[in-house]
Amino acid sequence: MRDLLPPTVAVAVAGPDDWSGWLHAAEVACLGERAVDSRRRDFTAGRVCARRAMAALGLPPVAVPAAADRSPVWPAGMVGTITHTRGYCAAAVARSDEIRAVGMDAEQHRELGAGVRRLICLPEEDEQIVRLPPGISWPAVIFSAKETVYKVWHPVVGSWLDFHDALVHLDPDAGTFTARISNARVAEAPVDDPPPLITGRFAVEADLVRTAATLTAR
Repeated sequence: MRDLLPPTVAVAVAGPDDWSGWLHAAEVACLGERAVDSRRRDFTAGRVCARRAMAALGLPPVAVPAAADRSPVWPAGMVGTITHTRGYCAAAVARSDEIRAVGMDAEQHRELGAGVRRLICLPEEDEQIVRLPPGISWPAVIFSAKETVYKVWHPVVGSWLDFHDALVHLDPDAGTFTARISNARVAEAPVDDPPPLITGRFAVEADLVRTAATLTAR
């Protein structure tokens, strides 16, 4: 993820030992006794990476508990994001006086079924996909980009977006994307300056799609 984010954002990617690392008591409490092993491993790797990213910024490696919706609760003065998919986990942290919000997402690079694609893609995005170079699952890239956009939007606005609330345009040559939030969601946002446009970067490897975006602090 380091290649997709500005230098003001610290990034840590999980290594083999991070999936079974140490957690703060407040983080353990968020998991609960019934959490399955895969959930525990993903959660643990995310928090271990988050603290390593904090340390890279000279910030104290404090607990990052989870809200009721499972989103990370970052300490005052920090913004951050965590993503995990099969075999991959990363966390990114920044100072809130430099970055207003940061989001990133990693997904398996695979074809999506027609039903899933209908849930994710708007008609304009389907039309765009037809014109993009072959050999890449562009619906998976759009899916990941929207996940990143929602992680940027949520901490700023306090609400989640649906998949059809953002229209994503991909630039395959530049490796960038632009997401335009629907006018209705911008108009109803309970903050004075919700971001109507979020831009980010993407990368596609053989088995992984990665996306990331930031909003600069006001």
